[in-house]
Amino acid sequence: MKEILREVGMIARALDSISNIEFKQYDLTKGQYLYLVRICENPGIIQEKLAEMIKVDRTTAARAIQKLEINGFIEKHDDPYNQKIKKLFPTEKGKTVYPFIKKENDYSNLVALSGFSESEAETIFDLLQRVRKNVEKDWEFVKKGSKRNY
Repeated sequence: MKEILREVGMIARALDSISNIEFKQYDLTKGQYLYLVRICENPGIIQEKLAEMIKVDRTTAARAIQKLEINGFIEKHDDPYNQKIKKLFPTEKGKTVYPFIKKENDYSNLVALSGFSESEAETIFDLLQRVRKNVEKDWEFVKKGSKRNY
């Protein structure tokens, strides 16, 4: 069987490394841009939903969110109906950085898919979505404390 996940991992790590270097000028440290993008695209999202969207545990998400808040990229607001719920919103600083992050993402997509036809790009997208959905089942299973049988 082909080592597809190794390839996906190498692509993800290379792009993450590039982003971390390029976003350093905005004082965004390792991986924080992922959270900021999702918050900008989903203002009012709650921490738990954000962690699920990015596929990280709550503790990892909490640390990244805290750093973004301390550095002025996001702010938390109380939910008007449930005081336990904190909704996340981008600040003006976060909104100012978002277009640059989006531009970098669009460029990375363009580079990654150069030489592919529109049809091939669609096929890759569809296949990767299927892979993600397969993996998500195990992610949910293990996240809830179950153990996979190898």
